[in-house]
Amino acid sequence: MKKQDLKIRSSEGPEFDCYLVTPEANGTVPAIVLASAIHGVDKDLRSIADEFASQGYLAAAPDLFWRTTPGPLTRDDPRSTPRGQPRLEKIKTGEQDLKDVLAMVRKQPLFSGKAAVIGFCYGGPFGILGPKRLGYDAGISLHGTQMMDYIGELEGVRQPVCVIWGDKDHLAPPPVLEAYRDLAKRMKNLEGHVFPGIEHGYMMKDAKAYDAKSYAFSMQRALAVLRGLR
Repeated sequence: MKKQDLKIRSSEGPEFDCYLVTPEANGTVPAIVLASAIHGVDKDLRSIADEFASQGYLAAAPDLFWRTTPGPLTRDDPRSTPRGQPRLEKIKTGEQDLKDVLAMVRKQPLFSGKAAVIGFCYGGPFGILGPKRLGYDAGISLHGTQMMDYIGELEGVRQPVCVIWGDKDHLAPPPVLEAYRDLAKRMKNLEGHVFPGIEHGYMMKDAKAYDAKSYAFSMQRALAVLRGLR
């Protein structure tokens, strides 16, 4: 597979960074765009992108923080939290970035015309917003945060959406989990899972909360969503 760091011309004019991994494939394939946690496109996120590409999918991970504090940050960097605030405003601004990334993906020779967005922590809401109004064919949210602000956005969504948390996630208290569980019972296209005893950030291998079993299950579900787009 081919790994590259490239620049995407934003709709606002300036360019921003994006990590793109192209698989070895015969014929066209779906793509997945990774909306990062507050730490940005770090080693963990690149590793996940690489894993998707190793399974035969285009994978793109844009820098969603290029307007404020660009680039990846370490987990103890004091600049991490402020660059994601005010949260709702930042997510709204990021919607256009995900449209711009999708426009870049559409130009890739291997692209089949179908794409999913997967959000982690800070980027979790994009798992809902991508299918809702950004042109994506599916959405996945893994230990997403501030998700109650976006649950209403699932109204009218017909594309497949998958939402996964741990029940010890301090940023997804029981009322949030219950609300999404209840909604998943009513929406056939919404898949929800809650891991017992798992904390926030379980997908990130450098995080204390990393859990290999939950990581593997989440990747399996994400890959199942992508297979459904073939």
